[in-house]
Amino acid sequence: MPVDPDLRSLEIDIPAQPEALVKLSLLLAEDDINLQAASTLIESDMALAAAVLKAVNSSLYGLKGRVQSVQQAVTYLGMREVAAITFEMGLRAAFPPAPELDPLWERASRRGLIMGRMAQQLGVDAWAAHSAGLFEECGKAVLLRHSLEHYRSMLRAATTDTELVQLEHVGFGVSHDALGSALCESWGLGPAAVASVRHHVGIQAGEDLPMSVPRRGVAALSAVAHALLAAPQTLPDVVARVAPQVPLDEALVLRAAQKVSQQLEAA
Repeated sequence: MPVDPDLRSLEIDIPAQPEALVKLSLLLAEDDINLQAASTLIESDMALAAAVLKAVNSSLYGLKGRVQSVQQAVTYLGMREVAAITFEMGLRAAFPPAPELDPLWERASRRGLIMGRMAQQLGVDAWAAHSAGLFEECGKAVLLRHSLEHYRSMLRAATTDTELVQLEHVGFGVSHDALGSALCESWGLGPAAVASVRHHVGIQAGEDLPMSVPRRGVAALSAVAHALLAAPQTLPDVVARVAPQVPLDEALVLRAAQKVSQQLEAA
């Protein structure tokens, strides 16, 4: 999908989607996903397959035995989670290493897993939720690649993402949430994931879910996952605020969040 011309005029490059992920996106769009074809596609890119297997075998997923192939990973975790890990590895590879990116990618892994698993329990689009969680902060990676030292100083100066967005607008004329949603759109993610990434800063800061957001449950789960990761003591209040706006049952959302949190702690 084309990137907003206004963003292109700022001369901030958004990395192109890797070819393997373009093909994987097409397979995932089919009503009856060919699991063998998807596994073979991932394994055809040796670097990507190795990164996926390394991630699958990490403590985050808590698998008892070591996974030796992508097909085996699909058997244990399901195609959605393996596809999400593949997109995560492709996203990481699109940016040069930087110390500031390590915690960003770690948060992305956990947030994507939390949102995807919660969505699955609540009947929300699990792929959209998982991918929205993975890509939520990718706009920061874009700005780091664009102007490393300048953006480093912004990251050090801002105490919240709300403050960071204000600094970004002054320094670059655009914020990381807008750049992140543009990257999501150019990489072929669905409207619900794009909208969640675009609006996550305001929603997490307490703003209402925009009425224009498609499948508002995805954006709501972004706020829930943020609370779970950053300030667990606020989780009941956050759920009470966002769940009725979808609407989702508050008790079910809270139970799903607690269940996923327990799974991650056990892993």
